[in-house]
Amino acid sequence: MSPFRSHMQLALTEARAAAQRGEVPVGAVIAHPGGRVIAAAGNRTRELHDPTAHAEMLAIRAACTALGQERLTGYDLYVTLEPCAMCAMAMAHARISRLYYGASDPKSGGVAQGARVFAHAQCHHVPEIYEGLCASDAESLLKSFFDKLR
Repeated sequence: MSPFRSHMQLALTEARAAAQRGEVPVGAVIAHPGGRVIAAAGNRTRELHDPTAHAEMLAIRAACTALGQERLTGYDLYVTLEPCAMCAMAMAHARISRLYYGASDPKSGGVAQGARVFAHAQCHHVPEIYEGLCASDAESLLKSFFDKLR
């Protein structure tokens, strides 16, 4: 097995690009554990007028399209913010193997907070979960974004 390589910096780059577009700054990356990035995306809910256009959803769709399959077994997802319940369930359906996320989301999180999607018996797949990667960078980006809105 290849040594671990974090792709959180690329996810943060995607989050910064989302902020520049006026989107909530969340970025996501899907990579093979060997290090190859399959897809990267930032939030585009406002731009696409689509409430499901979260960074994770866009990255999952792009990765599945790139690979020509609906499952991402063996792939890792890096995201700057704890996924919401919708995105967590999409990860379960896609069979993401490992989830790495930065900042916790007490308001809308669906993994360690709120709905805790992976704790339910109806969830047929649970990825390995690693939280807190580059959390302070992700939190700072989010705080700055929302401070500018106020």
